[in-house]
Amino acid sequence: MNGNRRKLLLTMEELADMLGLSRGTVYPIVMSGRIASIKIGKSRRVPISAAEEYIQELLQEQGAERA
Repeated sequence: MNGNRRKLLLTMEELADMLGLSRGTVYPIVMSGRIASIKIGKSRRVPISAAEEYIQELLQEQGAERA
């Protein structure tokens, strides 16, 4: 695979690393549907765009709490 390509799908471990959280923290968030995911065979993957959307949602929620 070309090293210049951006990954489109993340494993749970990669998502946790990207968010700076543990796998045990992100797994329930994903399974609740708060972060969209897809199942491929026995594996679950999270689109990078879904992780980015989740971060934006948290920022909006916290912005609303501060107001």
